[in-house]
Amino acid sequence: MAFSLKGLISRGGPVIPVVRLSGAIGTGPGLRPSLSLASVEPLLTRAFAYKAAPAVAISVNSPGGAAVQSHLIHKRIRGLAEEKNKHVIVAVEDVAASGGYMIAAAGDEILVDASSIVGSIGVIFAGFGLQKMIAKIGVERRIHTAGRNKSILDPFVPEKEEDIERLKALQEDVHAAFIELVRERRKALTDEPDLFTGAFWGGRRAVELGLADRVADLPTALKERYGEKVTMKPIAQSQGLLRRRLGLAGPSGVLAAELAGIAGAIEERLLWERYGL
Repeated sequence: MAFSLKGLISRGGPVIPVVRLSGAIGTGPGLRPSLSLASVEPLLTRAFAYKAAPAVAISVNSPGGAAVQSHLIHKRIRGLAEEKNKHVIVAVEDVAASGGYMIAAAGDEILVDASSIVGSIGVIFAGFGLQKMIAKIGVERRIHTAGRNKSILDPFVPEKEEDIERLKALQEDVHAAFIELVRERRKALTDEPDLFTGAFWGGRRAVELGLADRVADLPTALKERYGEKVTMKPIAQSQGLLRRRLGLAGPSGVLAAELAGIAGAIEERLLWERYGL
């Protein structure tokens, strides 16, 4: 992928590509696509392809979501940074929590607003127990499996202690990997006892704890580092590609996207509301 010199230097100063990663992570289909490696890969590839750019800036605004997709995005950012020898500056908007913070931790420098919400380093599983409801309305649950653990945590039957123990063991494994990643990326962490309990903090406190580097906005930080003539270059997804991914090629595509997005939209709304947003 080639870029002209004119596109790399503006007003005599360097151009910094800026990728905005906003939304829940890997929560499923919806009218506004969730973050996943597949959705952000083209943007990251384009941003890191600017050879003359000394850095890539990433704006993060995410309440979290799927652990695997969060990790894949984190690894892709770090892989490109090392391959292209770029400094990565992450600017947190409203929130970088849970998987959102995992992505933010890919930055060599993390900026926050004083009111940003940062942290929530933990793992959560949430669901519903609906067995009393279906009994009340006279519905009988029938399920047949090959493999005795295939229906683990079925919401229409009472929980089994062995299923809960299995889930908790899985969560502990994922949590341990999350903690290891944060400790590796953030060398100045304090010994705050709640750091890895799923707690979250405002921007200033996050800096004190070592979860972020300083309270600053991205334009100011870039001018301080690269001079007053620095220019930010937003890297956006093309509208044609966005429409194809949403399935909005026609009226039937609109309807299909609306129907498919209801559950995902509810799940994403719950993620944001946990942080009062």
